[in-house]
Amino acid sequence: MDLGFGIWDLRIRNPKSEIRNPKLGTNHTHSDARRDARSINKLKLALGLTFVYMLAEAVGGWWANSLALLADAGHMLTDVGALSLTLGAIWFASRPATAKKTFGYYRYEILAAFVNGIALVLISLWVIYEAYQRWSVPQDVRGFEMTAVAVGGLIVNLIAAFLLHGKHAHDLNLRGAWLHVIGDLLGSLAAIIAGILILAFGWMWADAATSVLISLIIIFSAWNLIKVSVNVLLEGTPAHINLTAVEQAILRTENVENVHDLHVWTITSGMEALSVHIVHQAAVSQTALLQEIREKLHDQFGIDHLTIQMETPAEQADTHHCSSGANCFDSEAGTPTKALNN
Repeated sequence: MDLGFGIWDLRIRNPKSEIRNPKLGTNHTHSDARRDARSINKLKLALGLTFVYMLAEAVGGWWANSLALLADAGHMLTDVGALSLTLGAIWFASRPATAKKTFGYYRYEILAAFVNGIALVLISLWVIYEAYQRWSVPQDVRGFEMTAVAVGGLIVNLIAAFLLHGKHAHDLNLRGAWLHVIGDLLGSLAAIIAGILILAFGWMWADAATSVLISLIIIFSAWNLIKVSVNVLLEGTPAHINLTAVEQAILRTENVENVHDLHVWTITSGMEALSVHIVHQAAVSQTALLQEIREKLHDQFGIDHLTIQMETPAEQADTHHCSSGANCFDSEAGTPTKALNN
């Protein structure tokens, strides 16, 4: 029996719960499938290697009087923090939802990624400042010792990057940790080049110059990470989803007359959510229409976490949230607009 008015809630109640789509014939698990024990063990191994060589590189940088090595050790310190935050965020995200945290703790991942990005920028700015100081007052650097320690750092970072490779592409938090490791890898490479230049030509300024170059590269990557994290925290529309295209896909469904209060946001990396009011013809079967729209949103946009309110034209005025003065997306204008009270 169809109801003239109803809220269809397809949201996940628990990170470990499953949603079965009878027509697609698949089960969707959102937490366990995204991270297995093997991935977490690789993350722990990368953390252990990074921590041990961080200490070695700090001692080597002091011994060789190399800013590039000390800067790389500083980046490794942020790596240790980033990888630790990542492991902590994964643990929090695996905890079940509660009455006070109905989405669980998924956002800890995004917060950790945001902190990682900020830390990268701050450390890089410090390195640039120190490089300026050394440029003004050049200091002797032990090129051979510097190069030898940097080669060891490069090897450790290559191992850590290999361990994290592939997992970072779909996970914002792991992406932050991976960027930390890549930053250190490039830092070690820059230190090697600087060491060779010092050994071959006595160019002491190479130590400061390569430090500035690698810091600028890291800031660029970190800034992109910060922007994505902030967009998630502000409930922004995911970059890979066109909200107008979503609206048009629903409107092109037979028996759908109008769409309003449409929102698409990211809960955590790889988990998008959608809520919408759909106005349909009064005589249509809500169950069949809902199933068709759900499959369309899954197939075209990869969105499975849905809250859809079905309405008839007679009920639309009573349920239009935008009429209360809230900010709502206007596809015709292409920007959010604020509706006035009637």
